Amino acid sequence: MTDTAEASVPLTPRKVVYCGVCSMPPEYCEFGGTQEKCKKWLSENDNGLYEQIYGGGLSEKLEKAKIDDTRTDEEIKLEEKRTKVKDKTAQVEAKLEREHQKKMASKILIKRVERTKRKCVTTVYGLEVFDVDLKKAAKMFASKFACGSSVAKNNQGLDEIVIQGDFADEVMDLIAEHYPNIPEDNLEYVEDKKKKN
Repeated sequence: MTDTAEASVPLTPRKVVYCGVCSMPPEYCEFGGTQEKCKKWLSENDNGLYEQIYGGGLSEKLEKAKIDDTRTDEEIKLEEKRTKVKDKTAQVEAKLEREHQKKMASKILIKRVERTKRKCVTTVYGLEVFDVDLKKAAKMFASKFACGSSVAKNNQGLDEIVIQGDFADEVMDLIAEHYPNIPEDNLEYVEDKKKKN
């Protein structure tokens, strides 16, 4: 009888708060590298949860220690450790921010290169900056366009994808469709014509 009694009680879903900065539950924000921004967001949006996770007796003890200034050596060392952790967290956040800005500033060049009169190839350079596996992307282009596609080194010794045929417009659309983390503003089309002698 207990099985039927338990089965008749409806289950209510648990409400989980997700951070507006790193999109993880607030208990895990410290592992995301943006802890200070997450703390600020949580204090502005859910003060009760903020006090539960970060506040409580700890902030009161720190305030009291600052007022009394009769701290023990252990409390001083603990505060120094916290300061070092905050500094290290700030450095990690700054590094992640710089990498993100660099990634958003980099361009993906899609170039149409003429080989002979009617033959041309399309090259795609810069996908590796956005953590795209070039071999998988080349295979996807080859199967989508039914042509040859491979990863090759360019004149500067850097990897690029070479697609046999004129598929510049289709490549731009395919990249936008399959890799949503790449902004469309970062895709740049270049036409490289052969010089006539």
